[in-house]
Amino acid sequence: MSQRLDYNQIAPGGVKALGGVYGYILQSGLEADLVELIYLRISQINNCAYCLDMHTRDLVKKGIKLEKLALVQAWPEAGSLFGERERAALAWAETVTRVSETGVPNDAFQAARATFDEKELVDLTIAISLMNAYNRMAFSFRNTPQAAKSAQ
Repeated sequence: MSQRLDYNQIAPGGVKALGGVYGYILQSGLEADLVELIYLRISQINNCAYCLDMHTRDLVKKGIKLEKLALVQAWPEAGSLFGERERAALAWAETVTRVSETGVPNDAFQAARATFDEKELVDLTIAISLMNAYNRMAFSFRNTPQAAKSAQ
């Protein structure tokens, strides 16, 4: 797969604006590993190879075990491998990412709200929205995953 265009060069102001949101999430108080896990799960749902590669590498660097990474897409069946906050965040990330299918039902909101306070839930939703935007940019313009570049 070859890159269609380099949006970083074409629209640096837009990319910088997305980076500002990313910076906000970093300082929001949400656990960094939790945010990276939802970024990975969203990238799985959206089938974004570039982001899957990047977030897997980031989680490995943070010391997340391969067994856990292998089960992110099947987290509901992974037993206690994922903690309460991780499970709630992954469920919320899935329903928000699939908004056109799910309509983000009240029971999903109530489940997320039982685990996250109001600010955390808003920040989590901003993070989910941001990753969906990044996935759409990388996928649409065919960013090449690092693994594919390394294999060449």
